[in-house]
Amino acid sequence: KVLAENDQLRKEADDLGPRVELDYWKKKLSKFHYLMEQLKSPDVKAVIGVLTAAKSKLLKKWRALDIRITDAANEAKDNVKYLYSLERYYDPLYNSDPVSMLDAIPGLINAIKMIQSISQYYNTSEKISSLFVKVGAQQEN
Repeated sequence: KVLAENDQLRKEADDLGPRVELDYWKKKLSKFHYLMEQLKSPDVKAVIGVLTAAKSKLLKKWRALDIRITDAANEAKDNVKYLYSLERYYDPLYNSDPVSMLDAIPGLINAIKMIQSISQYYNTSEKISSLFVKVGAQQEN
């Protein structure tokens, strides 16, 4: 169920700021971290041991799910790390007057460019465009 939700398109209002993006990924990270902890539990390891001993065909599906969960958890962790790095640049958008905001914009744009060039997961045009829309929306609020 969590993987199905993860694969769905996000629907958000157009006037949300960049903090919403960080909050979204923090919630995802929390969900997938919990799942990863469950996968490491003794009960799950026992079930995998039984499936392995029985040479079950379910083991292939289990491994595929495990890979998808691990990848989603890694994506959330990576995205949270990079979005946290933007916080000091977008805080003025929430806490400053329009003139003071201008000083933060070049650093914010450079930080977003850095994320696009370095991040393994957040470097898609869709995610970067969405982030720029959120930054622009916060400037208007």
